[in-house]
Amino acid sequence: MSLASVKDFFATHAPDITVIELDQSTATVAEAAAGHGVSPAQIAKTLALRVGPEVILIATRGDARLDNRKFKDRFKVKAKMLDLSEVEAETGHPVGGVCPFGLPRPLPVYCDVSLRAFDVVVPAAGAINAAVRIAPERMAELSNAEWIDVCA
Repeated sequence: MSLASVKDFFATHAPDITVIELDQSTATVAEAAAGHGVSPAQIAKTLALRVGPEVILIATRGDARLDNRKFKDRFKVKAKMLDLSEVEAETGHPVGGVCPFGLPRPLPVYCDVSLRAFDVVVPAAGAINAAVRIAPERMAELSNAEWIDVCA
């Protein structure tokens, strides 16, 4: 279902973008980088966090880490990742396939400015072996994301 919802999303909103499915897992940054022939930094990992009662998604470069101080300054709470058991229920995507596309319901999406270092990034596409190649600005535009600076 998740992969199908992402494919449907791109068919409707960006038919020029093709979902790439590989025969091997790309669930981790290292696996995705190897599978797609890019540096780990170029993988756009999507983090699912809880901010109070709300679930948010933050896309960051693959080698970035959340900076707790920057996160707290921006959101006024400590960063709290969703439990693994909550991820698919909240995003519609399995762990390792989470992305800001094809969500079952609108969620606030943010893109960390660290992604702007690249012309093209590779976020997952709703499955542990699927991704897309996309310009960071276009990813933000298609997901209605706000640019923020919360990574080290």
